[in-house]
Amino acid sequence: MVSQRTRVLRGVPYLLAALPSSMAALLAPFVLIVAALAIVIGGAGLLLVPLGLLVLRGWTDLNRLWAGSVLRAPVPLRFRPLRGGVFGWWRTQLTDPTTYRDLLWLPVQVVLGLPLGLFTLVLVMFPFASVIGMFFWWVPDNYGMSLVPDIPITDWKTAFGTGLPALLLSSAMIWWLVPPLAHGWAWVNRAVLDRSGTEQLEERVDELTETRAGAIDSHGAELRRIERDLHDGTQAKLVSIALRLGIARQTLRDEPETAAALLKEASEGTEAAMGELRTIVRTIYPPILSDRGLIGALRSLVADSGVPAHADLEEVGPLPAAVEAAAYFVVSEALTNVAKHAEANFAVVKVRLTGDRLDVEVTDNGKGGIDETRGSGVNGIRRRVAALDGTTTVLSPPGGPTSILVELPCAR
Repeated sequence: MVSQRTRVLRGVPYLLAALPSSMAALLAPFVLIVAALAIVIGGAGLLLVPLGLLVLRGWTDLNRLWAGSVLRAPVPLRFRPLRGGVFGWWRTQLTDPTTYRDLLWLPVQVVLGLPLGLFTLVLVMFPFASVIGMFFWWVPDNYGMSLVPDIPITDWKTAFGTGLPALLLSSAMIWWLVPPLAHGWAWVNRAVLDRSGTEQLEERVDELTETRAGAIDSHGAELRRIERDLHDGTQAKLVSIALRLGIARQTLRDEPETAAALLKEASEGTEAAMGELRTIVRTIYPPILSDRGLIGALRSLVADSGVPAHADLEEVGPLPAAVEAAAYFVVSEALTNVAKHAEANFAVVKVRLTGDRLDVEVTDNGKGGIDETRGSGVNGIRRRVAALDGTTTVLSPPGGPTSILVELPCAR
């Protein structure tokens, strides 16, 4: 919960920044027009226009970040990447809807930002003027000043009679008026600078297409792994068992000792094959999830961890099987990575249910610096989570600590 004081301290500079920003917005169209004219006069405009739009992009991105911090809801920065030299820049910028949102933002900044910035400046300066009026009215250059129209300050009684109410009123206005004004101005900026509903839908379709392709690839790799494990491991053992049983049946009457040895070997092979089958089944859906539930299964993982680990687990109740399996494998893979690569001596596993989202976080105090391009296991976590339309956030600065946060949708 953000305090009122934080809202004020965050809102005042945000509103004051609208003043210089709107003044610059007044000049921006003239700069772009001059750059466009330079195209007709000479070739310099071919470079100046995309550079001007690039500066505008950085400017509006700064306002997106600031508006997102005030609203506590990030405004995405979704420009198309610039490629192909100057003409590639032209093509990209002229076909990017975000460019036109930025240009639309300029008049909005002037029409609304300028008066809003001026009002905030006056509002912020008035407490200082009140203090000066109360204590420094007697200075020769200030003699005859007034905080209230038609009431000049000529003595201490008038100074405090007008200055103190002005100070209290202006301070109260700053305290109660600035936060909603800042919130409203941030909302306007987001409304202009954020993506349209159609663009968000297109991005969502692209994301789902990408995650679906990743899920299909992951599913295919998983099927190939299971087939390989069954073919090279379990099937080979079963063939060996069948051969031993066949030979034992043929030698049972004439060589009972040989038959007994073969039967013993077949029995041992059967146990080994059953063990492999149980291992393969666990990689598909761990039976422990059915026996103990997600929290019980995670406690078992933490207890068997290769490094000392602490379980901070919130009871989440029954969840979809796919979500439970994903959470289990995420923790299993993360703890395995910690034991193998992190050089850590402690890890923490946290699980929280927030609304219709399951948050799973694994943190360690190791060396950090996870490199996902070198097969760290994080790519497998990302693919498994993305298949369920979840998100994975990895924070692993060199020197540590490392934190892997997974958010899984789990509407029930």
